[in-house]
Amino acid sequence: MHTHTHTHTPTHTHVRPQGGLLPQRQEAQEDEPGRLCTLLVHGVEVVEIDLTQPLIPQGPFSVIVHKLSDLIVEAEHDSQSQQLLANFQSYVSTHPDTILLDPLPAMTQLLDRFASYRIMSKLHNSLRDWRICSPPYLEVQTDSDLISINQTVTAQDLSFPLICKTRVAHGSVSHEMSLIFSASSLTDVRPPCVLQSFVNHGAVLHKVFVIGDKHFCVERPSLKNFPSGPCDRKTIFFNSHHVSKPESSSDLTALDEQMPCLPPPSSQAVAALVRELRVQLGMALFGVDVIINIHTHTLTVIDINIFPGYEGVPQFFSSLLGHIKSVLDTQTSAGPRGPCAGL
Repeated sequence: MHTHTHTHTPTHTHVRPQGGLLPQRQEAQEDEPGRLCTLLVHGVEVVEIDLTQPLIPQGPFSVIVHKLSDLIVEAEHDSQSQQLLANFQSYVSTHPDTILLDPLPAMTQLLDRFASYRIMSKLHNSLRDWRICSPPYLEVQTDSDLISINQTVTAQDLSFPLICKTRVAHGSVSHEMSLIFSASSLTDVRPPCVLQSFVNHGAVLHKVFVIGDKHFCVERPSLKNFPSGPCDRKTIFFNSHHVSKPESSSDLTALDEQMPCLPPPSSQAVAALVRELRVQLGMALFGVDVIINIHTHTLTVIDINIFPGYEGVPQFFSSLLGHIKSVLDTQTSAGPRGPCAGL
């Protein structure tokens, strides 16, 4: 069973250099001496929690920073993962003063695109003044839904091409997507999944990485424009992680026509989006994928990501420590906590 990484924050300034806080890909982004100096400044001791061992002797913990998404998904079909998760939840419930970044119920909803897309679909109401929206989408739960899917697509104002994404929003399978160009190709749909109207956006994806009150916008390659409306083109299957890598070079991201540069997202609109999602999600560590509609220049939210890689984010580690310190300061000023996890 792989080990998950966490944070122990005592009042003294001793640092255990063998401790780990972040998954390996984040940890490699900053040099070790710089990280240890930052830890000393913030008065943080970092220890790695071994979930296969009793947690009480490893504590106490002021804050636990975790990425238990793998474990949550595995627990649906693996008894050992179920037990590890149950042990962790038992510890958290009996130590209400331990702050969890992020709360498990909040993280669990981001593992399910049905849940996260329902949140996305309400953004156009709460953020109407900022002209922020998300594309129309359809939940396809079972094979029986496929019988009437063509009528449902029409009734719910979805338009071809459609992008098909798995219901599960974590792990390698969640990056396997397809572009469907006509009703006859809807036979390629594999439930459970979501169908989302594809929005032409000039092959540019803006990944917004959130760390508490801070957020960072990173530009990545994305799918090129396609003609609107149904056509007889065969379904395109692709891996979104490969398409949107910083160094990605793909026929799917190469614009066929001369495309004028789109304006970058409004920084005020992105800030408003992040504030709203922090409230709606009850989380501090997440990512949002946004695009700019080439026709309307509307800021369009197409996905929400659980504890992303933060690749390309400068000083991620120090930003995370800054957020942890602010959370602890808030807890100290507020006095004893109840069982609710903090942000």
